[in-house]
Amino acid sequence: MTTATRTPMATADTADTAERVTAPVLPADDRAGDGYDWTDTLEGTAWSVLPNRASEGWDAGSWPNIIFAVARTRDRAGELFGYGTCVEGDTSTHWFRSQDACFEAITAEVFFH
Repeated sequence: MTTATRTPMATADTADTAERVTAPVLPADDRAGDGYDWTDTLEGTAWSVLPNRASEGWDAGSWPNIIFAVARTRDRAGELFGYGTCVEGDTSTHWFRSQDACFEAITAEVFFH
């Protein structure tokens, strides 16, 4: 697993272990488009759009206003699992050491929205 070369890196705290890590930045869309345009900014980065969630295939988000993205990378201490959201143009990112903790957080946020 490697992070795409176009993806800038920044420091962040993991939500499950509260450790400081360097991880891929979730791109922001500085154009005046909608969420569909934002998904174009993910191309060539470490991030992928997450349209569905769980084995039942529930919708993740409410396109084009709420869109989820996921990323997976590795640092010296091990794997990192992240998800991000674009909610009406505002982006946020969450990182985890545990894949299970990341999946649980995604599920909680999917149901929140």
